[in-house]
Amino acid sequence: MKNLQQFSQPNFMFIKTKWVFAIILSITTVMTSCKKEFSPSGSNEALNQETRTASSKGKAPDIVVHAGGSIQAAVDAANPGDIIQIEAGTYHEAIVVNKAGIQLIGITGPGNERVIIENPGDEDNGITVRSNGDGFVLKNVTVQNFEENGVFMIRADNFLLSHVDTKNNGEYGLFPLFCNGGLIEHCSATGHTDTGLYIGQSENITLEYNIAFGNVNGLEVENCSNVTVSKNQSYDNVCGILIVLLPGLTIKTSTNILVNDNHVYGNNHINFAEAGGGFEAFVPSGSGILVVGVDNVTIKDNKISDNNFVGVATVSTLLLGAIAGLPPQAFADIEPNPDGTKIISNVLGNNGAAPPAGIPLPGVDLLWDGSGTNNCWSNNHFSTAYPSSLPVCN
Repeated sequence: MKNLQQFSQPNFMFIKTKWVFAIILSITTVMTSCKKEFSPSGSNEALNQETRTASSKGKAPDIVVHAGGSIQAAVDAANPGDIIQIEAGTYHEAIVVNKAGIQLIGITGPGNERVIIENPGDEDNGITVRSNGDGFVLKNVTVQNFEENGVFMIRADNFLLSHVDTKNNGEYGLFPLFCNGGLIEHCSATGHTDTGLYIGQSENITLEYNIAFGNVNGLEVENCSNVTVSKNQSYDNVCGILIVLLPGLTIKTSTNILVNDNHVYGNNHINFAEAGGGFEAFVPSGSGILVVGVDNVTIKDNKISDNNFVGVATVSTLLLGAIAGLPPQAFADIEPNPDGTKIISNVLGNNGAAPPAGIPLPGVDLLWDGSGTNNCWSNNHFSTAYPSSLPVCN
């Protein structure tokens, strides 16, 4: 949820007859495996290199990293589009991917051991995927204890992050930025001082079947458009799901966000964001789902309970700014009011029982600060609302 910060970011046996030779050569070209092996060694160089073939879904890996080898050495040796399979074990290294279509696939061990990517010292990012890393795939790994981010991706389109666990990686677990097209599924995030599962200044992204707990923000969609947040579980964060438009960023608008079929509960963690870091330090504890300044958001069919401040709030970014002590002119580069929000068919209960001090709004299931236009609420199951009468959807 950072603000005002840019990330500029042959050998063959002799055969007497030429036609036999030709047949054998043709068969060999088609059938030979392309696998490389990366085993433990002083230099982590490739061993047993054989002829390479094209890789695709369902095909054998192009490269195998054995326990004790180097994932980065495999990435460096890979061609664009290669599948790199990683044996279970702990890998003390940070990884940079700057080739298109690289797939990093973890193998679960016989005792359910996972691939763990662990900070070797003071590295900021566990895995960094840069702009020429389109089509990146990461599956079945844990990334933990990095200084800033577990997985940081910038301008890497059409990615897949699946069954990736992120733990205690400074500010962010998963951090795609300026990406177009992507899926985050069956991932988890815990212990991050900003956001566990974050999408920033991106479009056409889906987050589904993920779990976020013990973060400041569980899931966050910031200055994005055309994003779906579906069938996730978010609990024991400061805020369960944050949909927000902030000033001072490259992308100045945010629209068309669907938040549906999520379970958001017990997000009452004390705010442990780093002091002076950004707006995340001012997110009120006890928040279920916050819609802050974003247009055309649909919140539908979610279960939202036991959040001490609010179940679902629809408010202006100016309100968050006021909590942070910023004047309205600090938001002059955006239109800060939420328009076209639809809150439909959600089940809410026991929200708002203990709102934090200093918030100029009551604790309730459904909250609206009165800002924006064409916002509506229909068919929700709830007990408390502010105001008590909310506009009904047509």
